[in-house]
Amino acid sequence: MIDVLVLDVNETLTDMEPLRDGFEAAGLPRHSLDAWFAATLRDGFALTAVGAYAAFRDLAAELLEAQLRTAGIEPTAETTKNVLSGFTRLPLHADVAPGLHKIHEAGVRIVTLTNGSAAMSENVFRDGGILPLLEHRLDVSVPQRWKPHPDAYRYAAEVCGVPVERIGLAAVHPWDIDGAQRAGLQGFYIDRRKTPYPKVFGTPDHTAADFEALAELIRE
Repeated sequence: MIDVLVLDVNETLTDMEPLRDGFEAAGLPRHSLDAWFAATLRDGFALTAVGAYAAFRDLAAELLEAQLRTAGIEPTAETTKNVLSGFTRLPLHADVAPGLHKIHEAGVRIVTLTNGSAAMSENVFRDGGILPLLEHRLDVSVPQRWKPHPDAYRYAAEVCGVPVERIGLAAVHPWDIDGAQRAGLQGFYIDRRKTPYPKVFGTPDHTAADFEALAELIRE
């Protein structure tokens, strides 16, 4: 089916719920995480759309500081660092390690590609037991185009030395699946929450409930 499986990281592999603890410790409501993460993606996408680029951490820090000021809290470098460092301690979803081990055993090369920093997740992958399975850990700092821009996916294909049609992108985000498919990759939608797929996007090539189900699909 594919030679290489490219994995999104945030929310797809990692459970971001523990980040709420950092927002609460900073004095913000726990639900602030949702608006902050959405705004970070929004601004990254907007800059990419006009041919510009900013690193995930820079956007995330600035938006976090804006949230704090809106709540009447004066941001400090320490507060920002404490919240963002939560990304380095996130757990993997329970299905990730067993699913990826099966996919790796099937002979599929595995790579990560994130709009964040590849270095940020190294300890997460090590602690979760999947770091040895990952041939490359990539981020968009080289192409300087956030996913879902086609250059981000083409960059992964170039690094792996594989035609885009022999690569699959697995993610929980429909926008990521749609972008990958428009760039010529196969799209594997991980639908843990059983949410309707937006009709404005092209139908995913494949849908799986989690990575263990994806492993069975790939091995068929």
